[in-house]
Amino acid sequence: MSNTYTQIHIQCVFAVKFRDAVINNLFKERLHKYIIAIINNNGHKTLAINSMPDHMHIFFGMRSNQSLSELMQLVKGDSSEWINKQKLVLGKFRWQEGYGAFSYSKSHTDAVVKYVLNQEEHHRKKTFLEEYKEMLKKFEIDYDEKYIFKELE
Repeated sequence: MSNTYTQIHIQCVFAVKFRDAVINNLFKERLHKYIIAIINNNGHKTLAINSMPDHMHIFFGMRSNQSLSELMQLVKGDSSEWINKQKLVLGKFRWQEGYGAFSYSKSHTDAVVKYVLNQEEHHRKKTFLEEYKEMLKKFEIDYDEKYIFKELE
């Protein structure tokens, strides 16, 4: 759209179905590149991406040409299909339903990029569930415990 100017920075966080720890170093980088291509091919700009075995963080500049829910449906659906076609995991791969989306100002961009890229270090100190609940509280997002990502059993 002409004469539409935006500056929207979003971090999305979502988990593997049942929090299965199946994202491994054998295909992690290829998965990241695949998801980056989906985001960038839809007109947005990936700023940082990283994953742990059971969840994913993506930080990107969002353009106004598409809704966030539509983009996340494409990212999660297409990447699941790709993982399954490539037979990268035993059984059927799926992302857990839903995601967290958090917006940041331009002045926070460098800090969020660093945070996303340093997930391995960060998770030596706190679990994914602790991290996720902290983000929800920090952004003052009301949530229902029955719909929150589950702790690993």
